[in-house]
Amino acid sequence: MAWFKRKEKGITTATEDKKDVPKGLWYKSPTGKIIDTDELARNLWVSPEDDFHVRIGSKEYFEILFDNNEFKELDAKMTSKDPLNFVDTKKYSDRLKDVISKTGLNDAVRTGVGKSKGKDLVVCCMDFAFIGGSMGAVVGEKISRGIDYSIKNNIPFVMISKSGGARMMEAALSLMQLAKTSAKLAQLAEAKIPYISLCTDPTTGGTTASYAMLGDINISEPGALIGFAGPRVVRDTTGKDLPEGFQTAEFVLEHGFLDFIAHRKELKNKINLYIDLILNQEIR
Repeated sequence: MAWFKRKEKGITTATEDKKDVPKGLWYKSPTGKIIDTDELARNLWVSPEDDFHVRIGSKEYFEILFDNNEFKELDAKMTSKDPLNFVDTKKYSDRLKDVISKTGLNDAVRTGVGKSKGKDLVVCCMDFAFIGGSMGAVVGEKISRGIDYSIKNNIPFVMISKSGGARMMEAALSLMQLAKTSAKLAQLAEAKIPYISLCTDPTTGGTTASYAMLGDINISEPGALIGFAGPRVVRDTTGKDLPEGFQTAEFVLEHGFLDFIAHRKELKNKINLYIDLILNQEIR
């Protein structure tokens, strides 16, 4: 005899009364390791099972680098325009509105000024969630203004790159940012102010061809993709098979394009150590 008997056939629960499992409770790393997202956040978004560094944005990097997550954001309301009236699968102006609404970001970079280990620091950090971290006129302008702030106030500058390259919707305007930011970094060097460049996953295209590789010290997180063109393009252009691990941070370090690889848990200490060494001041 059955313990219960359904009086009506079929599922009759109203849609609004159904209980779905909330998204984001678990994270699965590329190696197949599964971890609770709360635990992942407590571990600075690094999987404790396989040490995989999950992609994070400016919000998380600011929390890691600034003391007590206290900082002032510069040029927070600056947004991109559509001077070319660009249209691909949709209007660029509509794409901007959509991504601003979805991400809560105004563009692909944010600039924060605050204390890190007790001393002032300017940090420009890119957000891949905003059109693939693409570099447009606003990205170049905000980075340039961040550098200007560093020069004016004699504060070390940190750039955290995470980008697919130049923003095609702005054509030559985006490519101009390579020269613009590089010129500003030359002024920073003339002022003898330290510049630490952190390459995170991925750092590609125009960012790699400009400010990402111009640091006094260039560092990266483990396993980050760092390169200019994609592996397929490089393979087709050279007509040769690529070595194992091509364009990983470890490969780039081995071939002399990086100075160090820093684990995310050590990031704050390492960046400030390099600054202290450059300035020949007491190690914090």
